[in-house]
Amino acid sequence: MGLAEQVGRRLKEARVEQRLSLSELARRSMIGKGTLSELECGRRNPTLETLYALTTALGVPLSSILGPAKRTVISGSAVDAVLTERFEHADAVTEVFRIGIRADAVQESAAHAPGTQEHIIVLRGTAQVGAVSSPHLVRTGEHIQWAADVPHLYGAPSGDVEAVLIVRYPVVHP
Repeated sequence: MGLAEQVGRRLKEARVEQRLSLSELARRSMIGKGTLSELECGRRNPTLETLYALTTALGVPLSSILGPAKRTVISGSAVDAVLTERFEHADAVTEVFRIGIRADAVQESAAHAPGTQEHIIVLRGTAQVGAVSSPHLVRTGEHIQWAADVPHLYGAPSGDVEAVLIVRYPVVHP
């Protein structure tokens, strides 16, 4: 089974588990119902932006839809990400990604679940990251963290960037 089919199956399982209709998840995620249907059937390859919109609407970490870390590349408009690790704890789910940000590109990410934090360590290049309203430049060897429960961005203003991205989602206890 390919990545599109696996992701589609996990998306549908998460949606059904939460008793959401296709229409309701489409509305919450602002992803077209036809697109969502094609994703669930494994007929469309998801982008990073689409997966984040859906997982945020479902209230689940991205890795729960991607499945076990397999070094599969998921791409967005500026970012290529490979999930390398997933750690679960009673208080949070933490994901570790190896990312590349393409030169002269910017990718905006919608707000994630409340309390989500992102951390980046730049291995090569200069990244522009953080809240859309106040991004920071982070150079080779530097790191920064920001609240990811607000719209945020990733950019590479002066050449390709390689980095490690850590995303920490708090677990909401009922």
